[in-house]
Amino acid sequence: MRGRLRRLVLGATALFTAASALPAAAATTGQRAEQHPSRDGMSAVIRYTEYGIPHILAKNYADLGFGTGWAQAADEVCTLADGFVTLRGERSRYFGADAPAGGDLSAARTNLASDLYFRGVRESRTVEKLLAERAPVGPSREVRNMMRGWAAGYNAWLKQKKVTDPACAGASWVRPVTELDVAARGLAIASISGEGRFVETITAAQPPSAGTAAGTRSARAPGAKAVAQAADELWGDPGMGSNAVAFRGDTTANGRGLLLGNPHYPWDGGRRFWQSQQTIPGELNVSGGSLLGTPAISIGFNAHVAWSHTVSTGVPANLHQLTLDPADPTTYLVDGRPERMRKRTVTVAVKDGAPVTRTQWWTRYGPVVTSLSSQVPLPWTGRTAYALNDPNAANLRFADTSLGFSKARSTSDVLASLDRHQGIPWVNTIAADRAGHSLFTQSQVLPRITDELAGRCSTELGRTTYPASGIAILDGSRGDCALGSDPGAVVPGILGPARMPTLKDAPYAENSNGTAWMTNADRPLTGYERVFGTVGTQLGLRTRGAIEDVAAMADRGGLTVRDLQRQQFANRVPAGDLAAGDVARACAALPGGTATGSDGKAVDVSGACGVLKAWDRTMDTGSRGVLLFDRCWRRLEQAVPADRLWKVPFSAADPVRTPNTLDTEAPGFPTALADAVAELRGAGMALDAPLGAHQFVVREGQRLPVPGGAGRLGVWNVIEPTWDAAAGGYTEVPFGSSHLQAVGWDGSRCPVARTLLAYSQSSNPKSPHFADQTRLLSEEKWVTSRFCEKDILSSPKLKVVRVHESR
Repeated sequence: MRGRLRRLVLGATALFTAASALPAAAATTGQRAEQHPSRDGMSAVIRYTEYGIPHILAKNYADLGFGTGWAQAADEVCTLADGFVTLRGERSRYFGADAPAGGDLSAARTNLASDLYFRGVRESRTVEKLLAERAPVGPSREVRNMMRGWAAGYNAWLKQKKVTDPACAGASWVRPVTELDVAARGLAIASISGEGRFVETITAAQPPSAGTAAGTRSARAPGAKAVAQAADELWGDPGMGSNAVAFRGDTTANGRGLLLGNPHYPWDGGRRFWQSQQTIPGELNVSGGSLLGTPAISIGFNAHVAWSHTVSTGVPANLHQLTLDPADPTTYLVDGRPERMRKRTVTVAVKDGAPVTRTQWWTRYGPVVTSLSSQVPLPWTGRTAYALNDPNAANLRFADTSLGFSKARSTSDVLASLDRHQGIPWVNTIAADRAGHSLFTQSQVLPRITDELAGRCSTELGRTTYPASGIAILDGSRGDCALGSDPGAVVPGILGPARMPTLKDAPYAENSNGTAWMTNADRPLTGYERVFGTVGTQLGLRTRGAIEDVAAMADRGGLTVRDLQRQQFANRVPAGDLAAGDVARACAALPGGTATGSDGKAVDVSGACGVLKAWDRTMDTGSRGVLLFDRCWRRLEQAVPADRLWKVPFSAADPVRTPNTLDTEAPGFPTALADAVAELRGAGMALDAPLGAHQFVVREGQRLPVPGGAGRLGVWNVIEPTWDAAAGGYTEVPFGSSHLQAVGWDGSRCPVARTLLAYSQSSNPKSPHFADQTRLLSEEKWVTSRFCEKDILSSPKLKVVRVHESR
């Protein structure tokens, strides 16, 4: 066994060493290899190091995809297979029509709605048409080969290995996949914040019946304020978020850049990250996290540059209000000429039931929708309907953009990849490089909504919703209100590269899901279209706290990767710094130490005052008093109107420090405190219980305390448990910090990188890598990245596997 391992190591090393000696023309050699793949079938060498992190070594992009698909299947076969069931529109067939859809690849609530949408996408051949487009509109040859290889690697693993994960062992729905399935997953990820948010209404929208009141006259239109609020909630979804900061060289100890990435994603299901290193000697060498089912690194680093993403404030879709033909509600008018809607009739097989057939209605703008939310309908009447335009529903360019990052040698190359491919759907990009440059850019795929177009073409409703929330509702009956084309845009109807809010070479560039405006407090970005986000509006507490922290770090200077690690787990609570002292003093001043709860009952809150005063204003696992403050703060936000919460209001001239000074005399304050105290006591929780006693996950029978806290409190290290008083307080953590990376460079060829995958590499409870990194998270520890060959081959946990297609 030891001899075989040694031969594999030496063989892999020889392959790497020989190819590393290739001249600059290696890219051409790589292209030739893509055109003439091995006749022996696809193969790759996977070197596993600590925590099950695979370092995939391949001769070409097809083989690299093969190794990636194999290794992802080994760790996450059940999660991946479940996603492919979704993409084929077969959830109702296997799991029942009314069961919850899971929410990994869309916001569909039921399997039936999910199936009707995704089967419609499949039957429309949307993906095939995009695959047939020449790059950069369609995927490059390299990405096509990676997708083809990924499918082959996944299938080879299924054929050669036994599924041990109890979530799908022996399940008939675990089946081989095709390149088309892999591409469809990429498309679903791109459109998850557009059409993916509207699946329920896309699949349910039906024209009014002839002769009904709704068919002959307009229903009451929703209020503009309600629509704006629904749009803000829709695209301000807390289901995904992030922090990231890049530091310029003059703030660091050695003049090179630094990057800290901290995305916040679900800990279970298809939105998990998965770690790997991908190497084609002489062509590509990159390490980082990939979204499951995708062949390229999504966020990561190489020897020259590091990057991360944060969910942006850009609104990735818009609505067109249709003027309908009075004689036919499925015909709409453009410049007075009738145009029939396209029927998309879809049939879905259902477990233990008859197949279900439904019709969807599509226009030149996109599908007809009938609501923004369950509370805000957009009625389809005899006169009016609404169509959704989502440019990411035809965006297969994400993988090529990411591959461009993987090959980049500088932040300028990162920006060049964004400009060329224009494939980033709903996130910002933050990057740093070894030469000391920093970059922030909101270069994403957005509909070509300019302020001028919105001003000229908004409907009555849109004139309120666009400035309030960034969602444009345009007059679909006018040809001159078409979105048009921007110079340099890869496809019509999207904003071009010149419009993207971008900040180069600032001392720090930071984003915590706020607008581009406050990327750097000393160099605010302005002048961009409203669809990107706001300028001069109140910041969230996480953005405020992050800017305070990173600005102080930049001013202090001499920064190293260790400083990034400290920032990640500082667990400071900005809301506590702003308000906990005021809450404690107001608590102590309450007559008799009591307050009246929302149920009208008097609550003894006297014990809370000292607890809040003594709290250390952090969310470390040993912090006492934070559980009380957390519940009190949530109650305060519910009970006290936003304009009454603070005595000092927001000022655009001082956005990081305002608003401030909690108004404890505001109506609702005593009630919020009483309810928080009653809530904890009702759940059997001591007011001064340490955070880790109630914020946790259970892995392999062991309860692991988890540090961090809610973004609404301003905490950088976001951890979001779910409150369930009947179950004794917080349930296990389902969401929060995911793939962490703290990256810098020294004088060597190897980046200085520390990483952590919060939920560990595998969701299979029988895997040795089901909980190992989660234990590190509990102890606020990191993994030292093994990037260079000498580091990989010296790992005491090294395991080398050569994977190949079976003949």
